[in-house]
Amino acid sequence: MSYQKYGIRPQLVERVKFKMKNPVVKDRIRLLLGNVTKYDLQDRVKVRKLVKSAAVILQEQLTETQEEQIIAFVLGQKIDPNNTFHLLKLWGMFR
Repeated sequence: MSYQKYGIRPQLVERVKFKMKNPVVKDRIRLLLGNVTKYDLQDRVKVRKLVKSAAVILQEQLTETQEEQIIAFVLGQKIDPNNTFHLLKLWGMFR
């Protein structure tokens, strides 16, 4: 998995996937990320804020190292939320 190359642990990913099955949590995350642009996802400061906000919504206690790993992963993927191919690639990574 690509996220493992960034040091993100599979256990964390599985916990988050499980929590995202809750419709209330999913809607809160959807609201958080609803207006995000590809430029936002390439700005380290904005990505850090999004990661911290998502961690609060998901009730995950992230260490500074885990935050940095997630930020590096997001920046490394060069995600464009309006590009269906990018979204399918991410979906495939976390299935």
